[in-house]
Amino acid sequence: MRKWLMLLTALMLAACGTVKKIDSGTASVGTRMTVQIEGAWNHIDFPGAGPAQIWTMEGTPIDELRLYSGIKDGQVLQPAAGRSRKEVTFRSKIATEEIVTLFESILTADDSVFKLLRVEPFAFAGRKGIRFEYERVRKGDGVIQLGVGFGTIDAGELYAMTYQAPRLVFYPRHQARVEAMARTIQLK
Repeated sequence: MRKWLMLLTALMLAACGTVKKIDSGTASVGTRMTVQIEGAWNHIDFPGAGPAQIWTMEGTPIDELRLYSGIKDGQVLQPAAGRSRKEVTFRSKIATEEIVTLFESILTADDSVFKLLRVEPFAFAGRKGIRFEYERVRKGDGVIQLGVGFGTIDAGELYAMTYQAPRLVFYPRHQARVEAMARTIQLK
């Protein structure tokens, strides 16, 4: 089944997007943010992906790392989904703790179910930030995902990172790597 999912993902991306391998070392995300990575990630770029860079180890149906760099006041993070949903827009005046609410709106735009598990202060990119853990039940297939997010606001711009994967096998496989990456993020 996994091979078929990977093949389907590859075919879809080949038709409308690109995949670029990101090797170990320092990677730039946007103009001000850098991150140290270990192991190879795949940077997925396709139309409508939004302002985040999307990276994956196993393929986007399995795991997804989103890196947000320099999101400006009024910038749309998630377009409106259907009649009942509003677009998710970043406002630079929000408190650091409200970053969680912002990402909850993004992660439930498809009517998936979000449950916040933990929130704590975190020095993200050397700034006062936040770290949060969550559970998400994906609407389309009922897969239970675990996720972790980090974020801060610097000079009125949002810098953040989220990672999610199915709670069995895949999330535990890459969680330590993602946590280590979050500790290396720097702003220029």
